[in-house]
Amino acid sequence: MLDKIDLTKTISKSEYKKEIKVLEAKLSELQQTINQLRIPVALVFEGWSASGKGTLIGRLLYSLDPRQFNVYTMNRVTEESLMRPILWSYFTKMPSKGRIVLLDKSYHRVTLPEGHDTWKITEKEKEGFYYDINAFEQQLADDGTLLIKYFIHVSRDMQKKRIEQLQKNPDTKWRVDDEDVKQNKSYNKYLKLFDTMIFETNNESSLWNIIEGDDSKYATLKVFRVLIHQLETEIEKRTNQDQMAPLPKIHTEVKEVAPISILNHVDLSMKIDDNEYKERLKFYQKKMQELEYKMYSKRKSVVLVYEGWDAAGKGGNIKRLTQELDPRGYGVIPIAAPSKEELDHHYLWRFWNKMPKDGHLAIFDRSWYGRVLVERIEGFCTETEWKRAYKEINDMELHMANNDTLILKFWVHIDKEEQLKRFNSRQDDPLKQYKITQEDWRNREKWDDYEKAVDEMLLRTDTEYAPWVVVESNCKKYARIKVLELVTRKLEEHLGK
Repeated sequence: MLDKIDLTKTISKSEYKKEIKVLEAKLSELQQTINQLRIPVALVFEGWSASGKGTLIGRLLYSLDPRQFNVYTMNRVTEESLMRPILWSYFTKMPSKGRIVLLDKSYHRVTLPEGHDTWKITEKEKEGFYYDINAFEQQLADDGTLLIKYFIHVSRDMQKKRIEQLQKNPDTKWRVDDEDVKQNKSYNKYLKLFDTMIFETNNESSLWNIIEGDDSKYATLKVFRVLIHQLETEIEKRTNQDQMAPLPKIHTEVKEVAPISILNHVDLSMKIDDNEYKERLKFYQKKMQELEYKMYSKRKSVVLVYEGWDAAGKGGNIKRLTQELDPRGYGVIPIAAPSKEELDHHYLWRFWNKMPKDGHLAIFDRSWYGRVLVERIEGFCTETEWKRAYKEINDMELHMANNDTLILKFWVHIDKEEQLKRFNSRQDDPLKQYKITQEDWRNREKWDDYEKAVDEMLLRTDTEYAPWVVVESNCKKYARIKVLELVTRKLEEHLGK
């Protein structure tokens, strides 16, 4: 494909000067509109070494209000990034509503030879990463982010000429490294690699825009034109959506299908006597302590997710799991209602920010599953959004698992009668009254709705790489030992790989 692009396109200096002023003024105006409409915009710049990406980005930024954008140069991968899933570096930098983010080089580069070397991925893993890229970009698009991707294309001769010019200047020779020279010498090889990258990640919601870069003036104008056109299209779409009257609901008779219930088949009579509990608790806590050090030395990350009914015993379970651990090696992340900043991003953004680096354990006390539980039941998101979330969550967890992260998810389960007993106990105990709120009582009134949502969550997001475990917790001590035993066993398997 790239070899068929006409790179001889040029524009005169006078034409450039005349048009660039108009485009700059228009872009400045559009930036304020997207800020008012709260449209997040992500610009991705990819292309050949010495193709002029930096110059194009600089020219673009000159027209924008610097208070409303962020620029990230991604050509140097930090140690912090290398110790987390690949997409962590990029998801955490995505724009909030109304802001623009520019990425100079991107996650697509992982599929190139230098990406293989940096991230230590095989050819087979590269094929899987194409899926991760497309899933990531679709998530952004579905959530309302306008993603605009540029590929700056130059000829072999022009690339060589620019590399030599950079090398001759003492002030710019540092910008050329061995990889840049190698790319020019292996131009035809890289041409095919870029073709594959573009083909595999060219989606309807995030198409690649090829910029003919041999003439920098022509390239600059095209970058502006593409951005202005896509911003205008998105603004028109959003404006029309706001003005459209809601469509009337069409009622059709649909025979309801009996739901599959997982929770109804859980045996909550499971118990353990005090002596056995004390013995096994001591044994598994000691084993957890040993495994934590092995996990750190082998740089293996672990994510544990706790979901469950109010008063099911999640906090006590987590406390026993971590009681003998070195606090430097783990973190417990309690999840409450999102902040304003978090609401301005994709709902998974706040969880990506808290993912552990290699060698560490992260324990989420409630999690991203709130999207298909409390947000679904309480109407904090639309039906389309929570139905879409099952795949989004599975894709996120798959990417983490591909990064060799062990993921275990626990639904801490009690029956309705046991919950009432614990609620009353908390309310009658002055030292525990802080644990019970009016919101807990309101949630209890929606037990049947939550039970249906939990069953669907377990069915749709129980995967081989991130399995759900239902923990029988009418007996808290039994639940603690079950989790400890399972976590230590899975950790041993994970560390033994």
